[in-house]
Amino acid sequence: MLDKNGIARRIAQELQDGFYVNLGIGIPTLVANYVSEGISVEFQSENGILGMGPFPFEGEEDADLINAGKQTITALPGASFFDSATSFGMIRGQHVQMTVLGAMEVSESGDIANWKIPGKMVKGMGGAMDLVASAENIIVAMMHTNKAGESKLLKQCSLPLTGVGCVRKVVTELGVLEIKDGAFHLLERAPGVSVKEIVAKTEGKLVVPDFVPEMAL
Repeated sequence: MLDKNGIARRIAQELQDGFYVNLGIGIPTLVANYVSEGISVEFQSENGILGMGPFPFEGEEDADLINAGKQTITALPGASFFDSATSFGMIRGQHVQMTVLGAMEVSESGDIANWKIPGKMVKGMGGAMDLVASAENIIVAMMHTNKAGESKLLKQCSLPLTGVGCVRKVVTELGVLEIKDGAFHLLERAPGVSVKEIVAKTEGKLVVPDFVPEMAL
């Protein structure tokens, strides 16, 4: 079973040389810490930076250098800074090759709910709606179940939707699942996790091949 850093490390394997990538709040921000050697990736944040690096070491934080989640970050050589209007122009213009988001729920048809729980006050949807409407390669980083042990990979989302039919792949602490043809397709299982456990914790339609490899990290 993976921890949050393990989920981020596995998603980092999806990065390709030359990609422009938007990282959402939460687990996705950790992906920047695990870029493979030999490839160049530009991380973009909707608050107005292109060229984010990994998180700073303790004592080296710059309070003026933050991501969209208000976490302190580093900037790689050649990084650029701009206003949020320009940032969203990049997103809406489909100049970002991959988007990594957190989620509270994902459905078997690729719907995502990641911005609001009814009854809890939120400031707004933020940039999530623009990201899911414009990106063609959306990977979700999330826990497979909620605190009550209930599946978050569902037949239908019960929470207010952020986007419809947009998620391509989900990486959880249990495994890697691709969404296509109205179902979750199990691609890999996390170290120490059985297919039986993944089946038991997935409410949505799950397609399981005869052999499911253990992910290599």
